[in-house]
Amino acid sequence: MSHQDPETIARESCTLLKELVSREKPLTPRERMSIAPQAMPAQDPLLRRRNMTEVALGYTAEQARIESMRCLQCRNAPCIDGCPVRIDIPGFLKAAAEGDFQKAIAIIKSTSLLPAVCGRVCPQEVQCQATCTVGKGLKDVGKAVAIGRVERYVADLERECGLTRPPAVKADTGKRVAVIGSGPASITVAADVRRAGHAVVMYEAFHKPGGVMVYGIPEFRLPKRIVQLEIDTLKAMGVEIHTNFVVGRTRKLKDLLEKDGFDAVFVGTGAGLPKFMGIEGENLVGVFSANEYLTRSNLMRAYDTGRADTPIYPSRKVAVLGGGNVAMDAARTAVRLGAEEVRIVYRRTEVEMPARVEEIEHAKEEGVLFHLLQNAKRVLGDDQGRVTGLECLRYELGEPDASGRRRPVEIKGSEFVLDVDTVIVAIGNDSNPLIPSTTDGLKVTKWGNIVVDETGKTSIERVFAGGDIVLGAATVILAMGEGRRAAASINALLQAE
Repeated sequence: MSHQDPETIARESCTLLKELVSREKPLTPRERMSIAPQAMPAQDPLLRRRNMTEVALGYTAEQARIESMRCLQCRNAPCIDGCPVRIDIPGFLKAAAEGDFQKAIAIIKSTSLLPAVCGRVCPQEVQCQATCTVGKGLKDVGKAVAIGRVERYVADLERECGLTRPPAVKADTGKRVAVIGSGPASITVAADVRRAGHAVVMYEAFHKPGGVMVYGIPEFRLPKRIVQLEIDTLKAMGVEIHTNFVVGRTRKLKDLLEKDGFDAVFVGTGAGLPKFMGIEGENLVGVFSANEYLTRSNLMRAYDTGRADTPIYPSRKVAVLGGGNVAMDAARTAVRLGAEEVRIVYRRTEVEMPARVEEIEHAKEEGVLFHLLQNAKRVLGDDQGRVTGLECLRYELGEPDASGRRRPVEIKGSEFVLDVDTVIVAIGNDSNPLIPSTTDGLKVTKWGNIVVDETGKTSIERVFAGGDIVLGAATVILAMGEGRRAAASINALLQAE
């Protein structure tokens, strides 16, 4: 990230681009490798601590072209293998490098329906960029071509220029498909199935569609207007969307097939069941799951005091338990809601943190304190049942566990107390249990994830599933990959009939 003045960045990028395109011969691989990665302009940390506006400001046109020129156009394209939906990455980067941004976004959208979303929140550094030849050649994945940032630029440009158009829809087939949930996997299924000419009805339990992109990811990382555009695109394609409709309560899953006449059903209800640590004091006032905390802030806009749909707990000193992206989101939200001190408590080191490097850096810049190799033992409270502190233990790393990360081992007698009035538990989520618990014959794993075969089909005929309800808590792009696979299977089934 770069906190330079945007005008300075634009001027410097323009000068560099002119130098690169003025060369008489095409850039050689060596010359491409020598181009420095383009830093992403961002809001100043001191300013963004008190607003919900997006932190990353996005590339300039010149930066997008320069960054795209760093691509070596490898014949084996290892970046494509690292992409769950297999975007033609060299193809769209080549178009962007030539300044043909319309062609670039067309290439992306032939495979991915959510480029503006994925360009912002997907962990490219462990997916497409992890396999980038440039990063490997420079022995630093952080210097790989910034695929996601270019993807974001061309997607934003299309939207800002008013060029976004819904995908073409084939003639009506007379078939009907129900899609349960409205997150990334469900949006992908709805679009792909609708494109094939089948009628699609989407059911969402909340009062707004968008799934985790709306209730889980903060405005400062993913503006909600971008998600709304994708929902509007589905509606323009003819997808019917019902909110406040809880499948499993409002209607049973099998009733959709047996009584409502749907020819197939896709379940994409996500991983919305928060995990707790099971320690003393977790029932005190001031202890929240990250799910509740973020849903109140994101979906119900609790930060907009005076106009919010819900209150949110006033906090001075906050401890967030966990080291993933959700923990970073909760901590950075607490900062923006006015907390004086916000601490991340994590039982391993920063090396083992599953959160994106960019999110960790942003949290530090915004004043979040990191307590590493520490973990909560119990939550302390007063005689009114309110949080007054967090007793923690110190840890050291032992041998690797099943995840490949070194196992944290507690240090006996190392207890100490953090002065906090709020504890946010962000140690992961389990799959939504409602549909499995109300549907006879639907097979699930011991963790509650729905079991599917290689086509996305469940143990019930004509019922498919994908996304976090199958994978557990994963990423937007992985959920989209699951949705794409299930949609292809649904289309094949209906076409055969």
